[in-house]
Amino acid sequence: MRAVVQRANAASVSVHDSIIGQIEHGFVVLLGVTHEDTWEDAAYLAKKIVHLRVFEDEQQKLNLSLKDVNGSILSISQFTLYGDTKKGRRPNFMKAAKPEQANELYLQFNRFIAQEGVHIETGAFGAMMDVQLTNSGPVTLVMDSKEG
Repeated sequence: MRAVVQRANAASVSVHDSIIGQIEHGFVVLLGVTHEDTWEDAAYLAKKIVHLRVFEDEQQKLNLSLKDVNGSILSISQFTLYGDTKKGRRPNFMKAAKPEQANELYLQFNRFIAQEGVHIETGAFGAMMDVQLTNSGPVTLVMDSKEG
């Protein structure tokens, strides 16, 4: 399972020009699922992301977690994170999980975030979405459950 985590001052996701999710302060998480991923991968990434210390403390050091700053998460499914661009000019998405498996694990990841006590908003799985964010810092990290 792969996540791109972007610290945001504000973010929203729209489908057909209607906002379906938005946050004011926290993370935008783009989440990709591959064939080998399990609930353990979803639990690992959810816990890691919630406790990731990338918010400034009073000395301006990146020392506070999402929970410490009472932040939220905007979670977006993103199968293109498993796009392979090594050959040719069109990405190959064979490493991305099939929609049924990917959706199940995406939903479970979101439940694990909520169980951590973090407010979560989501996009619409499989939909064409417009995501807007004000990246704070900018702070952007790529995380993979298989790379611990």
